[in-house]
Amino acid sequence: MLKVKDLISRVADTNATILIRGESGTGKELVARSLRAQSSRRNGAFVKVNCAALPGELLESEMFGFERGAFSGALQAKPGKFEFANNGTIFLDEIGEMPASLQAKLLHVLQDGQFSRLGGQNDVRVDVRIIAATNRRLEEAVGSGSFREDLFFRLNVVCIMMPPLRERREEIPTLVRHFMTKYAAHYNKTEEELPQETIDLLMAHDWPGNVRELENVIQRMILLGPEALRWNPVETPAPERRTAAFDRRRKGRRPADVAAAVVQPPSPPPAAPEALTLARPRSADKHSLKLVGRDAARAAERELMLHMLHRTRWNRKEAASMLGISYKALLYKIKEHKLDDPISDQDSAERE
Repeated sequence: MLKVKDLISRVADTNATILIRGESGTGKELVARSLRAQSSRRNGAFVKVNCAALPGELLESEMFGFERGAFSGALQAKPGKFEFANNGTIFLDEIGEMPASLQAKLLHVLQDGQFSRLGGQNDVRVDVRIIAATNRRLEEAVGSGSFREDLFFRLNVVCIMMPPLRERREEIPTLVRHFMTKYAAHYNKTEEELPQETIDLLMAHDWPGNVRELENVIQRMILLGPEALRWNPVETPAPERRTAAFDRRRKGRRPADVAAAVVQPPSPPPAAPEALTLARPRSADKHSLKLVGRDAARAAERELMLHMLHRTRWNRKEAASMLGISYKALLYKIKEHKLDDPISDQDSAERE
């Protein structure tokens, strides 16, 4: 993220078109706003357009405006987002979802700085800095023909890649403290210090929704408290429906269940086998916080899985339900952590 920050500072005060790439929830809009704030256009408008929110016809009139009588119901002319952003910055979010019919018109704006309103005869000239963002692989979209290659090259003058949260786990404790302070003040709640076991569990989660998912979990913890987070009342109104809901979810624990486990970490097993002892991360001697954090998270994940497997006497289906992951995901994790060891074989033999 320091490299991202450095790149922002180097290109912010230019008119170069920027393409921000990364998974959903990594903070692409924050980068766009930071680019504008550090530029000479900081006092100009910042106009955001979600290219995935509207169908092609409405998106064209929204972006470029329309003249009176351009279509049924157009009783008077209306300027578009590009005109509102004149002398400022326009942020085209989800650019990969833009219909092909609009891509040529956007390319014309990038090349010449002018366009015509829907139903208009005269060109409108604007001075706008364009920042685009996407979570799609645009190279694949170009290959399939759904995205123009020339537009891709025009947008990709400078590319800022936002890494997913799972690749920068060492930032999780700082983000947690930030969101706890923010939402404790917002909801007039008492900010409490989280135990290290809680931080370890948060760092062990893969966070498919990235920083946005982490923020939502902390907000839910501050707002509702631990007992309200034992399961998501919207998706699973009763405990007996949790297993089916878990199987429908994507790989990884649900935010609600992570938060619930955070508040009340599982009690240690009655007879703690040697396998349940948290090993010292193998990267501890490499003096790399990132590697140490990654190995510590893997060790914590392995210990929690072993605890649940011993608690359920290696009933994998029940353990998967308690961990909030699918049965298939648990089998994959067991293989990944090499948990099919003599201890589990002995337990299986005793059960038989």
